[in-house]
Amino acid sequence: QVQLVESGGGSVQPGGSLSLSCAASRLITGIRAMKWYRQAPGKERELVAARTVNGNAHYADFVKGRFTVSRDKALTTTYLQMNSLEPEDTGVYYCKLEAAWGDFWGQGTQVTVSS
Repeated sequence: QVQLVESGGGSVQPGGSLSLSCAASRLITGIRAMKWYRQAPGKERELVAARTVNGNAHYADFVKGRFTVSRDKALTTTYLQMNSLEPEDTGVYYCKLEAAWGDFWGQGTQVTVSS
């Protein structure tokens, strides 16, 4: 079993930045992609960004140019750098690891953007 531990959430004013981390409890083989989702109150969970095992990054239109997804070489930690945050970015952010043998979710970390 794999556990994903997220950190880095918090409160920030509009225009500010936050950096999220998602660390796996152990080295994992067969990784296909590492993804970030978010869920705002009363809304469905939505994909924010993804980074495939070959290094390609994909972003939702509403974060392009503001968010950057990255990972370490060992593929045990993924990061989400969030700049120019807007109140609409408020929500619980989840990381997801997709492997050939299963998918795993982090517990979520709250991000609040408010003046």
